Amino acid sequence: MLMTGKVLRFDEVRGYGFIAPTEPGEDVFMHANDLLDEKYLYHEGSEVEFHMEMGEKGPKASQIRLIYQPSPNRLPSRPVFSDGTTAERAGAPAGEGTGAAHFRTELTELLVTSVDSLTAAQIRQVRERVVELVRAKGWLTA
Repeated sequence: MLMTGKVLRFDEVRGYGFIAPTEPGEDVFMHANDLLDEKYLYHEGSEVEFHMEMGEKGPKASQIRLIYQPSPNRLPSRPVFSDGTTAERAGAPAGEGTGAAHFRTELTELLVTSVDSLTAAQIRQVRERVVELVRAKGWLTA
């Protein structure tokens, strides 16, 4: 049965999590092997579409894909983190970079929410080129 819901939690390292279905009912188990998009794109609150099956331990999702919604967000004129702070307000002196892992996460989130037509492969390619550029310019500390 095709259903929709929101990711309650997903542990990328362990490869599993749970979905709260839109229809009232039990939370649905999700496993990384059943994801149709790259697993790093699945976060708490992500809207997904999936086929529900009954597993040995209860409801299980298969063929899980992200539901991309057009975003009203525009690209900011300067870096803004997901908590709304800019690099200056986050305590980083002007010209000093931020950690690579944090930057990569924020860039991925920005691309996913701002450009709904990008594929996971395109996001990966853009992200890697941007990280290379900011490292070469010395804007990234790690």
